[in-house]
Amino acid sequence: MLYDFWDNFFYNLQHEGLIRIINLFWYYFYLEAPRFILLDLVILAIALWPNEKKKLRLDAAKNALWAEKPLVTVIVPGKNEGEHIYKLVHGMREQTYQNLEFIIIDDGSTDDTYMICRNLKQRGLIDMYLRNEERGGKASAANLGLRYARGKYVVHLDADSSFDRDAIEQILIPFYYEPDIGGVGGNVKVRNANTNIVTSLQAIEYLQTISVGRMVTSWLGIYKIISGAFGAFRRDLLVRIGGWDVGPGLDGDITVKLRKMGYQIRFAENAVGMTQAPAKLRSLSNQRLRWSKSLIRFRFRKHSDLMVPYESFSFSNFFSIFDNIFYNFILDILWIYYVIDLMVNNFELLMFLLPLKLLIYTAASFIQFLVIIALSERGRSEWKLVIYLPLMMIYTGYYMRTIRTIAYFKELLFYSSYDDPWNPQKSSKKAKEFGL
Repeated sequence: MLYDFWDNFFYNLQHEGLIRIINLFWYYFYLEAPRFILLDLVILAIALWPNEKKKLRLDAAKNALWAEKPLVTVIVPGKNEGEHIYKLVHGMREQTYQNLEFIIIDDGSTDDTYMICRNLKQRGLIDMYLRNEERGGKASAANLGLRYARGKYVVHLDADSSFDRDAIEQILIPFYYEPDIGGVGGNVKVRNANTNIVTSLQAIEYLQTISVGRMVTSWLGIYKIISGAFGAFRRDLLVRIGGWDVGPGLDGDITVKLRKMGYQIRFAENAVGMTQAPAKLRSLSNQRLRWSKSLIRFRFRKHSDLMVPYESFSFSNFFSIFDNIFYNFILDILWIYYVIDLMVNNFELLMFLLPLKLLIYTAASFIQFLVIIALSERGRSEWKLVIYLPLMMIYTGYYMRTIRTIAYFKELLFYSSYDDPWNPQKSSKKAKEFGL
């Protein structure tokens, strides 16, 4: 029976022909592959081509950083993060860059965060411990830390993250490499990749969309989101824009606000931080529903002015938001039509098309993965993820796309991000009232 299946498969493959197959998979070959395979490979080749002038500029930027050695404020907002605080603090003490002011902001924790941070403060391991007695949300906690920050730069971290020894140094270098840099994003990877299939698939996704994807968008000048898990900002600019606004997606929101002020946003691929990814599908779904709603809330509503010409219009800002909207929102909606069309008009070929699609997507993922491993500082340990590549079509092509589409419609029709328990209702109510 298996022989008959493959016999029919190869017969259909030969009978349909290359052009017919490309047309059947037009969604991938005409829309996805040019952007996420061809463009990425071309830009990476250009960006990574050996360049003596670039090397000299990087060395000069690093020397300028160490010559000035500015005070850098590290702020860590969070709730009930007691179990992670010690590891984070000791990890920061091992950084190559040490002119740091360390501020932890406790957003109404009910665990032992208070006792742990008091102990760390008494021992001189952190500079300041601030506490909201009543939970105000991540933006509120971050803004409290910003109010007391004295550093020239502010580095925002998640408490459950860990970092390579030179991560802080690497995320600061771009500020000295070129002028008008307002913020720099770190290269966030999944620390618990080996926990189960769920975290392994996220690890591959992070490598594709962050380690490579953000390197490409940064080079193109359309990098649009500095991750809240690891990002650096000029403190004076954060003060000018009033810090972080309330709501899920606040990381992308503050990045866009800096771009609208005329400042560049860059990605530091060598500044590596490891984050804890959700290990259960339910937690992952809730996280991605929250993230996806922010596209509607901030791109469609709050920052819709980027899509139309006005006195401070910028093509880089336009393409930054267009890339986000087109390849996430518009193509997700178009995907529904594509799947229905494929099933209605080619139902008799489904037993041929499904395994062929799996082969095409797996081959593309393998090409991407080879490039990622070649570039990664953890290539040897990340290589074991290769066995999960065949599942990426289901994970990104069906599961994630479905989650995003649900989130878009919920936010478009019901403004559901304002009811998300991730943020306190009192804060969300005020945010909705003021259109934030």
